Amino acid sequence: MREESLLGRIAEPGELVDYIESQDYGEVHLKFHKPTGLRAIVAIHSTKLGPALGGCRCIPYDNLQSAIKDAVRLGRGMSYKAAIAGLPLGGGKMTIIRPKAIKDRQAFFEQVGEFIDDLGGRYITSIDSGTQVSDMDIIATRTSYVAGTTQQQGDPSPHTAMGIYYGIKTAVQFHLDKSSLENVHVAIQGVGNVGYHLAKKLREEGAQLTVSDINDQLAQNIGCELGAEVISPEAICSTHCDVFSPCALGAVINSRSLSKLHCKIIAGSANNQLSSSEIGALLQGKNILYAPDFVINAGGLIYAATRYPDLELDYNASEKIAQIQNVLLNIFTESKKNKQPTNVIAKEMAAIRLR
Repeated sequence: MREESLLGRIAEPGELVDYIESQDYGEVHLKFHKPTGLRAIVAIHSTKLGPALGGCRCIPYDNLQSAIKDAVRLGRGMSYKAAIAGLPLGGGKMTIIRPKAIKDRQAFFEQVGEFIDDLGGRYITSIDSGTQVSDMDIIATRTSYVAGTTQQQGDPSPHTAMGIYYGIKTAVQFHLDKSSLENVHVAIQGVGNVGYHLAKKLREEGAQLTVSDINDQLAQNIGCELGAEVISPEAICSTHCDVFSPCALGAVINSRSLSKLHCKIIAGSANNQLSSSEIGALLQGKNILYAPDFVINAGGLIYAATRYPDLELDYNASEKIAQIQNVLLNIFTESKKNKQPTNVIAKEMAAIRLR
């Protein structure tokens, strides 16, 4: 059964357990704290290579099962990301069902910190959608298993964006035979922290930009600042461009959006961009080069790992992030040589290290 259809039909607890097991999972933990309204999940996919490092995502979810599915999918992606980047880390993720109002943010994230500490170091958290450096500071008052605090200079966004920039340059050179980004048209979906830093870097390189965001005022402001065309979120997927860069939430490349694509390359920061693994083959059939998300967006994880003192890594973040270019080039070359989708090649490379 396709992953996309399986995700859509999970309704009963037994089906959710079957899905978790199908992703080769080790641990899924839940915490509920009624006084603060905290409902949180930690999914630890693997600790074979080291402790599982993954962000703390705090966004509205329709229900508990949706939050669990998101944690499970993202945690698995973090395992692949750490493995293929050559980091001594496993993969995990925390998702929090954001209440309509967090009445006491201090108390709320103190409970998050206690939840993480109870896991005994198997999971290390960091910033993700809906959380910020100040939240990591609160978590750090209850546990040492946190990367991305103020003291650690924690915002990973510019470093994630730098990895995407390197990835776009590599893809453009490989697929379009262009050594420069001058006049290369990039359509960016989502211009939050990562998308903005990416847009700014691309503009410096002379790229032509089209941007969109669900926050229209934000998109308009960035459009004015960078001289970018601003279009609606509904239209961004169908933009005629060289590079489509998804920098919002996942599953944007699916059976519905596939026919709308008018790009040559897909390279962005969003996790789980493909709604199912089969989409990779369909992109290849359309001669669209896909830069696997967990490879190209590893810059933030690399930076967080270098800021976490207990790991004592012997390289700096900038050098390691630059190596994303070499990893992608190997994937693109193997894909062309063996006529296999890039997402399949990338997962096989990560799986070898995880085994």
